[in-house]
Amino acid sequence: MPTHSFTTVIQVRFGHVDPAGIAYFPRIYDYIHDVFEELWERHVGVPYYRLLCEQKTGFPLVHSEVDFKHPLRFGDRPVVRVTCYRLGNTSIGLRYRISLGDELCVDARMVTTCVNLDTMKPLPISDDFRKRFELIREDL
Repeated sequence: MPTHSFTTVIQVRFGHVDPAGIAYFPRIYDYIHDVFEELWERHVGVPYYRLLCEQKTGFPLVHSEVDFKHPLRFGDRPVVRVTCYRLGNTSIGLRYRISLGDELCVDARMVTTCVNLDTMKPLPISDDFRKRFELIREDL
């Protein structure tokens, strides 16, 4: 496990589970995006809505890989650890590990691309943002 990561806790609520009593798999993508927005505000220092609405810059998802290893159930409060495994000129690869204690429940890798929201053309990631993501960079 990398030593440097952004860490937060999420909560599995009643409306998040399916009839089988586990978090419905599309909800996992919601959790990941919620953590992505929290990462921007708490770690990068820019609320994601300001990035979108004021700076007209977005980071749409362009690739995802998710391994579901252990179910999440109503009432669970898993820890989410986020690291940066790829930092390109215009893209960021973030890894989300969702765990209950020592049990890894979800291991997800998401690649987003920095774009101008008016043109949807790629933009270089700013040096300020790059410095923040370097702080949670996985050891290669």
